Formats: sequence, C-alpha cells, structure tokens
Amino acid sequence: MQCDYFDAGRCRSCTLMGVPYATQLADKQRHVAEVLSAHVPPGAWDQPVRSPASHFRNKAKLVVGGRPGRPTFGILDAGGRGVDLRRCGLYEPGLTATFDPLHHVVADLGIAPYDVPGRRGELKHVIVTHSPDGEHLVRFVVRSEAAAQSLREALPAVRSAVPSARVVTVNVHPEHKAVLEGEVEHVLTDERLLPMRLPGARLLLGPRSFFQTNTAVAAALYEQARAWVTETAARTVWDLYCGVGGFALHLAAPERSVVGVETSAEAVGAARAAAADVPGDVRFHAGDATTDPPGGPDPDLVVVNPPRRGIGPDLAALLDRSPSRHVVYSSCDVTSLERDLAAMPSLRVVAARLADMFPQTRHVETLVLLERTQAPARLR
Repeated sequence: MQCDYFDAGRCRSCTLMGVPYATQLADKQRHVAEVLSAHVPPGAWDQPVRSPASHFRNKAKLVVGGRPGRPTFGILDAGGRGVDLRRCGLYEPGLTATFDPLHHVVADLGIAPYDVPGRRGELKHVIVTHSPDGEHLVRFVVRSEAAAQSLREALPAVRSAVPSARVVTVNVHPEHKAVLEGEVEHVLTDERLLPMRLPGARLLLGPRSFFQTNTAVAAALYEQARAWVTETAARTVWDLYCGVGGFALHLAAPERSVVGVETSAEAVGAARAAAADVPGDVRFHAGDATTDPPGGPDPDLVVVNPPRRGIGPDLAALLDRSPSRHVVYSSCDVTSLERDLAAMPSLRVVAARLADMFPQTRHVETLVLLERTQAPARLR
C-alpha cells in the first residue's frame, strides 16, 4: 500500500507502511508464535486469516481541527493542529464516501473545532461506522449542550448529506482529557442501533458499542470459533466479555445454550435484541466476567474476549480450576495472552490461529482453543 500522507510525513500511524503485505503477515505470525512458543506447539497453528492490505476499516474516529468554516477531519500534529486525512486509504470506500458530505455540513454549520492547546472550541470528533449493508452510524462529540442543540437542529442537513445515516447521535464531553467521549449521549434519530450483517449472524451496534474494525476478518474470526466449538460438541457455553454478542450469536445452535456476560448495559441490550434472530437458547447478562458469572449449570466451554490487559489472574485461576473442558480465547495483545496461558496450567492449547485485523501496523488478533488436560482441583 502506498500512502501520500505517510510519504509526506503528515501521518505516521501506519508503522509498517511500505513493507510488502506478505512480509508483514509472515513477520506477525513469526512474532506471535515465538512469544507463545511455551504454550502453543508448532503443529497447532493454522494458516493466518488474511486481510485486504487497504480499504478494510469499517470505523473512522476523526479528530476535528482547523477553524470555524474550515475544519480538518483526521488527526492532530505534535503542536495540536489539525491534519486532514479524508483520503486515507485504510477506510472502506463506503465509509470514505461520507467524509466530504459531513465535512461540508460541519463547515456550513460554522461550529468551532476544539482547539486542544488553547482549550477552547466545541466540536472534538466525528465518528462514523459503516455496515455491510451500506448504512452508517454517525456520532458527533462536542463540549456543550448548546453545541449539541445546534447539531440537533442540523439533523436534516446531516441526513440529506448522508442519506445512509441510519443512526445519528451527539455525545457531550466537556472535559479536557484524553478520553474519546463523555457520559451523555443524545440519539437524534428514531433508530438507535446499526445492524452489522455478517455471514453467520446479524449484530446490532449502539453508539458506544465495540465491534472489530475489520468486518471481513471479524467474520472469519467468529467462523473459526464456531468451527472449533462445533468440534468440541459443547452443549453449554459462556461468552465472557461478550460485547454486543459477536461470539455468542455465532455459536447459537438449536441444541446449545449460550450465555453472554458484559459490563456495558447498552451492549447487553443490543445483544438481546439481536438474539431474537438466532436459534437455540441465547441469553445475555450484565455483570463483571470475573466477579459476577452467570448462574445455572457449569459450562462445557468458555469463550473469553478480553480487552488488551487480558483476563487477569483471578479469572485465569477460575478457569483453570473450573469443570469446563474447553476455552476459546480471543486476544488483541499477545503479551497478556502469554501471561494468562501461563496462569492456566490445567489447560493446553490444541489449536491456534492469527487474524490480521490491522494491516500496516504491528497489531494482531490471536485465537486459541484450549483443552483440559487434568481434572479440576475441586473435583479431585
């Protein structure tokens, strides 16, 4: 992939830009295999899930800079000035198509971009998600309710500029700190959820929902998990850190009971709505995966998809001594994955696969299937 922004030194986010994609993928596979060599035998690795080298991102978090009437959409430079990246080659074409229309709306509205060094102004971010059906979720992040009202009044202009905008929201984030969003979210449209229709299930995304940024690779990741779970013949499954239910909904089957656990009430609500479309007994529970697991029978298999920090020692110890025969672990950080695998000596990795969610960077997703090698301590 060639990028004019990178070549000009305007953006260096893609640290592997210029490295042939086949080399990137081989280097990632080699690195992950080396870090996990004490836990994953060489024969357990399947071929990595490839991604398109460009035009793969389904979500854009655009920092708004510049000045009223002439905003920039992209990032800020070292001095806090806006760098416009509307032609970035990472985004899906259907996502890029919204940037200029939204830019025109913001420019015409005259709302002041937030000046980070000066701590003044209003509009901080424009965040856009693109679905496989060509629909969009558009979020504006502003500092005040007055700015939120201006955008509420501008909703007809937003929908005229981007007719595919199924959901439009305004988030109010008055504080000056390195956090993307605030606590208050105003949904301006009748629709509150964006459908993400994948080959294996339809997910529903709310404004704050997490979804993998690479739709094609996410679908392959879910399909791999479903294949592994089918091979184990698991009848009861827990999906911990389930988010909007990506794994849980893909594991739904007439003969299987699936329970998802997630701290975000919004995500749980979206997952419950999507569960109406899948077979079997699929339920979702709002709670902490470590301290508030679902009740009922012990699961045959547990799926964990934690944030970058991993599952931590408490949940690792719980899984290590649980009666579950299998664990599927999806990790976005190989270092925390290695630490967690070391903390579960009663489980061994029998299959592993790398999924290249983020080409042009060193980030990668790793999926492993663990099998119990000895009876849990509490049953011996």
